[in-house]
Amino acid sequence: MAPPSGANANSDIDAKVLRYEAFVDQVLKRDLQKVLEQRDEIYEKISQYLQLKNTLHSLQEAGSKKLKTEVDLGCSFFVQAEVEDCSRIMVLVGFGFFVEMTHDEALRFIDRKTAQLTALSDQLTKDSAKIKANIRMVLEGLRELQSLSDPPNSSSRVT
Repeated sequence: MAPPSGANANSDIDAKVLRYEAFVDQVLKRDLQKVLEQRDEIYEKISQYLQLKNTLHSLQEAGSKKLKTEVDLGCSFFVQAEVEDCSRIMVLVGFGFFVEMTHDEALRFIDRKTAQLTALSDQLTKDSAKIKANIRMVLEGLRELQSLSDPPNSSSRVT
């Protein structure tokens, strides 16, 4: 005996709903999480560059060649350090490379680097908005599929 055509249609809809839910959970939400993590890393880098910029401004205002500071040796273990000549600093330019720069060179580099990182974070924000829109669209499609599968005289349906 063959199942009624209505039951077959409901099982097809249920299968589609499960596939779409899996797509949202396994693909879209994972992609959104990755984009947001990348954006947070970019924000952290921008914060570090801005902190360096503020430090350089403070050094320029002080006008002193010597600097006393604390240096983190790792695992939050700090030691006192004295820099004899702080007119030149080492700046991380990327891929683990440091370049020795004067304060003015470093400030120009920081301005360019933060502008570049800000543009990248803006693009990641747009990407996350697109992914959120796709998630919303799929969820709305699921709602439509599920409401179509309800019997016409169901008490859960509001007219």
